[in-house]
Amino acid sequence: MASTRACARLAVDGTVVGVDLSQAMLARARQLSEKQGLRNVSFLRADAQTHEFPAASFDLCVSRFGSMFFDDPVAAFTNIGRALRPGARLVLLVWQDRDHNEWSTAIRSALGGPVPAPPLTGPNPFSLADPVVAEGILTEAGFVDFATVDVREPVFYGRNSEIAYDFALGFPSTRNLLAGLDASTTASALQRLRATLAAHDTGDGVSFDSRAWVITARRALDTQG
Repeated sequence: MASTRACARLAVDGTVVGVDLSQAMLARARQLSEKQGLRNVSFLRADAQTHEFPAASFDLCVSRFGSMFFDDPVAAFTNIGRALRPGARLVLLVWQDRDHNEWSTAIRSALGGPVPAPPLTGPNPFSLADPVVAEGILTEAGFVDFATVDVREPVFYGRNSEIAYDFALGFPSTRNLLAGLDASTTASALQRLRATLAAHDTGDGVSFDSRAWVITARRALDTQG
């Protein structure tokens, strides 16, 4: 939860609460916060979609690549909005379309799997890729002043291709693509994966092109409850 710690370093006169469902991730975040001397941060194991946060208690909500996976995004953002003071900011970092994200298409192609269009609805990495869809969701959830900023930065997979290989094998999508393949087909797919990762090793690490949106909005001033 590096973004939570980054916010804590900036909010020198305030406090920051990091929220996640992963107990292991929260434990690691607490450990790093303690090591870095951050005293204005706390961590909560909770589902942001449904957790009863104190009403109108926060000035800012930040999510980095987490808000695309809500089962019911309107209900989730409405719940988050209740925790924000009127006029408070919402800042989301979300992926653009899969076609703009080499980290997704290259791995699938290397493993010989199809690169289907992402679902139009439901939790998936690209559910907020369309700014029109995202604005509609946030408007319905009680947010205003919607804006997007185009971000193009490489996704770092590891210091070298071997580290990147182990990292890529940990993806659920990688395991799903390999499941059910016979030994010979699996070996060929993994060989292609190694070659793809090696081809993206710049000498400073393995990176893939990516595109994302920074989405900003504000809780409406006249929002009730």
